[in-house]
Parts: sequence; structure tokens; C-alpha cells
Amino acid sequence: MNKHKNISKVEIKDFKGTLKKLLKYCKPFLIPIVVAIALSIFASICSIIGPNKLQDLTNLITEGLFGQINMVKVKNIFITLLIIYLLSFIFNYIQGFIMNIVTNKISYKLRQEISLKINKLPLKYFDKTSYGDILSRVTNDVSTIGNNLSDCISTLFSSSVLFIGVLIMMFITNYVMAITAILSTIIGFVLMMIILKNSQKYFDKQQKELGNLNGHIEEVYSGFDVVKVYNASDDVKEKFKKINNELYNSSKKSSFLSGLMPSIMNFIGNFSYVCICVAGAYLVINGEVLIGTIVAFMIYTRLFTSPLVNLANVFTSLQSTIAASERVFNFLDEKEMTEEVNMKLLKKENALGNIKFIDVCFSYDKDPIIKGFSADVKKGQKIAIVGPTGAGKTTLVNLLMKFYEINSGDITIDGISIKDLSRENIHDLFVMVLQDTWVFNGTIYENIVYNGKNKTLDDVKSVCQKVGLDHYIKTLPDGYDTILEDADSLSAGEKQLLTIARGMLKDSPFLILDEATSNVDTRTEELVQIAMDKLMKGKTSFIIAHRLSTIKNADLILVLKEGNIVEQGTHEELLKKNGFYAELYNSQFEEV
Repeated sequence: MNKHKNISKVEIKDFKGTLKKLLKYCKPFLIPIVVAIALSIFASICSIIGPNKLQDLTNLITEGLFGQINMVKVKNIFITLLIIYLLSFIFNYIQGFIMNIVTNKISYKLRQEISLKINKLPLKYFDKTSYGDILSRVTNDVSTIGNNLSDCISTLFSSSVLFIGVLIMMFITNYVMAITAILSTIIGFVLMMIILKNSQKYFDKQQKELGNLNGHIEEVYSGFDVVKVYNASDDVKEKFKKINNELYNSSKKSSFLSGLMPSIMNFIGNFSYVCICVAGAYLVINGEVLIGTIVAFMIYTRLFTSPLVNLANVFTSLQSTIAASERVFNFLDEKEMTEEVNMKLLKKENALGNIKFIDVCFSYDKDPIIKGFSADVKKGQKIAIVGPTGAGKTTLVNLLMKFYEINSGDITIDGISIKDLSRENIHDLFVMVLQDTWVFNGTIYENIVYNGKNKTLDDVKSVCQKVGLDHYIKTLPDGYDTILEDADSLSAGEKQLLTIARGMLKDSPFLILDEATSNVDTRTEELVQIAMDKLMKGKTSFIIAHRLSTIKNADLILVLKEGNIVEQGTHEELLKKNGFYAELYNSQFEEV
């Protein structure tokens, strides 16, 4: 029993915390929100005044049935009603327009902060979170907040004012009929509170499962060829079905419970009509009220139950909004990379090209990946890093690029610790060509120049000729202006050549090649290797390669095994040792 109470308290605390953060985003737009709320309140006041005038109109017509109708008074009341309801329409329209602008700006601000946040998160966050789930937070969750927030804010205040105002007017008009209307709606209050108490958990689960579904879809379609090749369609469908069923069940329960509220309130409203008519008929027979009072109370009853229905809808939308906000704010609250202040600056043109690893240790979780790694790399050297999968080759490069923070030890560039250099500065010093290629929607020229400064078409053509891509580009209809709308229009080798050309165009003193030639054929690889040798001349280069035939001419080969350097030397020296490197090298030819 105590356990359930604790969970309830935690949920309430989370709800309040998320709501507080959401209101913080509304604070800069306080003035337009207040104006919109005031307009919605004025519209509600107009709605409250209307039935009173209708009561007078009905009484005039009733009196006219037994004598003569005063058309002047009828005309005046009609004009008054027309003005009242016209003002109500104008107020509602303007407040809706203002709130739409405000909520769109809030959504814009949230997306902007998410975009900035993504660049501040460490890589380990993306290692444990699917891209589809992150995209769901940017699109689905932010859209839910924007779509619901406008109705929640304006409706909450206008319905509250309408509810209180109608309540006062009913008691002023006739307290007996007012009590009758109130008692008939108390049931609706009770049922609404019970439903609200039990439905929030389903809204939370709905948003979570929606993120899981998007993540699954993104993963499947990004590797659709693999799914087909391994005949995993049935497994994929089964997993999709499972996630989809979870989303369906949570959506069904949340929709069912939230859908009950308007239906219950509509039933209570209709039930109130009956009660008012019965009570009103009794009072009319006794001569205590006129028929106009009954007509006014029927409208008051609708206006009395209407804000309850609206409030029920608001709380339903608010629950969905809070669930979406929680996911967005959880993302924005993720731990960022350490802030960099008062950092040293090493300009590219001043860099000598020396790098030293000093007893570097690193682990992703508890088990160490890199253990006491040390190496001294001199300017212009071509360093090859080899070893079996999981030895720490790519991890070592990620540490050098400051994608991850080292646990202990140090890495220096020209005698300056990378801890004293900003990430942007380090990234500017390196050219990095990865095994995983990335091509975006744009021209070939734009893809190669990507974020490059002062690069001409001749510069692009020069690097394309070196990597053997120029001939292929000339065969395209628009040459270098050909738009790559679909990255799949390029073969894996062509995309790799394009990314190599992009890396060659960047003039930096350090170069990292992480399996950069793994997706090209043997002949192309030979041509690229020659171009790479020219590119690496005078630069300090790191090459990660599984195909050891590509690093024979390296100045130094570091052989990694379980995070340690077990051997180092040139290709010929390591083969003469007949150790672990020789075993790796010979095994590749044995497999062939």
C-alpha cells in the first residue's frame, strides 16, 4: 500500500516539475498570453450576459401572447444580443490568433534548443539512444506541445470564468433552479476526477511507445537491404507488431478514458436540461418564475456544463502535453559534454604535427578498453593502427578527436594537452575520413566543399582527379552541379571516394583514415592509395586498417591487442619478429 502511495507522490512531483518547466518557456510571451486570456475572458462575459437578455426577450414575447408585443424593446434587445455575440466572436478570433503565434514560437524555441543540445551531447548518449526516438522528440513530441498548449491556456481561463460567472448569474436569477443544475452536475465532477487520476500513466506510455516505434522503423529502413538479405522480414514484422500493439493498447486506453469525459459531461448536461424543465415547470405553475427564466436557465445549464466539458478536454490535452513535455525536457536535461572556458588556441598554420599519448586509460562502462596506452608520434609520420576487432583502434582515434573524455593519462598535440584545447579547435586540426560515408541532399560540389571556406571549383576538380572521381562526375548530366537527391544513386565505392575527396580538400596538419578504402575495389584502392600518399606528405597521419596490405609503407605500425600496444615498428620489422602482427598479416592471405 505504501509502495503505491510513494509511486503516486513521485508521479505528482514529476507532473509538477514538468509543468513548471513548460510554464518557464511561456514566460517570455507573458504579455501576449495575458492579452489572449483577457480576450477569452471578455468573450466568456459576453456569453454570460447573453442569456439574461434572452430571458427578457422571451418574457416580452410571452407577455405579447396575451396582449401586444413591444417591438421597440424587442428590436433593442435583438441589437444588444447581436453586438454581444459579435464581440464574443471577435474576442475569440483574436485570442486564437495570438495563441497560435505564441505556441508556434514556443515550438520553434524548443526545436532550436533541441538542435543546439544535440551538438552538446556526448557520443555515448547516441550510443544508447536510437535516432528514431530522438527524431520523435523533435517532431511528434514538440508538435503535441504546440498543438495542445494553445487550447489549454486560453480554454482553462475562459472556461473557469464562464463557469463562475454562470454560477453567479444562476443564483441571482433563481436559487432553486441553480441548486437543481449544480446537483445534477456534481456526478460529472466526481467521474471526471476519477478518470483523470487513472489516465495519465497511459498518456506517458503512449508517447514512450511512439518513440520506440519511430526508432524501430528508422533502424529497419536504414538497414532494409540487410533485413532482406538475411530473410529477417518475419522477425522485423513480429517486433513491429509487438511495439505497435503496445502503442495501440496504451493509445486505446488513454483515448477511451479521455473520450469518456466529454461523453459523461454531455450526458450530465442533457440530464440537467430535464431537471431544469421539471423544476421550472413546477415554479411556473406556482407563479414564482416566468417562462423566460426557464429558457435562460436552459442556456445557463448548457453554459454551466460546457466549461466542464472544455475543462475535461483541457485536462486530457494537458496530460498528453505533459507526457510529451517530459520526454522533451528529459532530453534537454541530459548531461552535456564538459564546458570549455579559457582554452588555448592552436592554429592550423602554426601546428608542428607532433602527438604524444601518455599512459592513456579509457572505459565506456566498467571494463577498460584502453589500458596504459603510450606512443610518441613525430611530425609527418604515417602511423598505422592495426589489431583485431575490439582492440580499441577506433576508440583511440575518438579519444584523440576528443569525442570521448579519457579517464586518466593525457594526449598532447605539439606539447599542448587536448584538455586545454577546445573540441572545435581540435576538429579543425584534423581531417577525418570514416568507413561510414555520409552524403546529403545537394550538389556534388556542395557535398565535397562541405563547410569549407574559399574553395573554388578548380580546387574541387583537383582533388577529384587525385581520387579518380573526376571521370565519373564528367559522365553526369550536370557534372559537379548534379544534385544528389538520393544517396542510394551512388555506389558504396563512389560515396567513399566522394568523402575522401571532401577530406582531401580540407587543409589540416593531421589526417585520420578509419578504414577509408574498405568500400572500393582493388584497382580504385590502389589509385586512392597513391593519392593518399601525396596528401599525407608533410602531414601527421593515422590510418586504421583491417586490410594490412594497405599500410606496408607506414613509418610506424602500432599493433593493438586488448587495449595495449603489443608490438610496434615498420612492416618489415614486425614481419621479422614473427609475432602477433605477422600472425594477423599471414592470416589474411590464408583466408584468401
